[in-house]
Amino acid sequence: MSEVKCLVPSGDWTGEGATWHAGENAVYWVDIERFLIHRYEPATGSVRTWFFDEPPTALGLTDRPDTLVVAIGGRLILWQPGNDARAEFAAPEKNWPRARLNDGRPDPAGNFWVGSMGYARPEDNIGRLFRITRDGASTVVKTDIGISNTFCWSPDGTRFYFGDTLANTLAVWDYDVRTGTIANERPFFNGFDRGLPDGSSMDRDGYLWNARYGGGCVVRVAPNGAVDRVVELPAAAVTTCTFGGPALKTLFITTAGGGNGSANKERLAGGLFSLEVDVPGLPENHFRLAG
Repeated sequence: MSEVKCLVPSGDWTGEGATWHAGENAVYWVDIERFLIHRYEPATGSVRTWFFDEPPTALGLTDRPDTLVVAIGGRLILWQPGNDARAEFAAPEKNWPRARLNDGRPDPAGNFWVGSMGYARPEDNIGRLFRITRDGASTVVKTDIGISNTFCWSPDGTRFYFGDTLANTLAVWDYDVRTGTIANERPFFNGFDRGLPDGSSMDRDGYLWNARYGGGCVVRVAPNGAVDRVVELPAAAVTTCTFGGPALKTLFITTAGGGNGSANKERLAGGLFSLEVDVPGLPENHFRLAG
């Protein structure tokens, strides 16, 4: 396994939502607090950025190669980066702006899962977990969440992993790919003392790579919940990760904390990082749209 490398010193206030687009050989991610979406091409090193009027928080591929689903504020939009076309799609979080959407990803069945959090006061635990179907209908699956983070499915598609950052918990459910539903919640990885759980990604061997906000690291967690390894980063606020590259052996990692000028001793905080790994990740799931 290689050393962590800073690919883009973007200085994001809250970098999040890393998503690998295999068709474009590029990684997308957001800066929530600056209302931005970035795109980086490893082959050329080029970066492009788009501006939005509300906070984008998560991205997902769809079954239309030119279209991404974006969680923004309290709703979902369909976005075409090529021409910057944006279309309203669903509005699951009715409490916006008191609450906003946060992390989210498509599942193996083609639904989009997204969670929310209290915007001004996350400690109010008004966050919820939603499942969005191809026609835009939403179902509330879980309530009383501080900050929703981590959306991962096991390689065999039988388990779903989800976390509450404020509670320092990652839980696992049984997942039914035929119905896209979850059941039998139980603890998976709780109380780790390196920061708090943020976004995660799953590798081919069923190990979950969890970004630790405030912990300055990514931790690889075995299927039985044991710590396999800890990867250090030169930024305290590590936010999410995803596997990409031709062989899915590059872990792209987002961070937060940029924008503090000379007072910021972590000069690369808020940048996009990468780590070359031995075990490849799983390909991104696609949100299956109607029509």
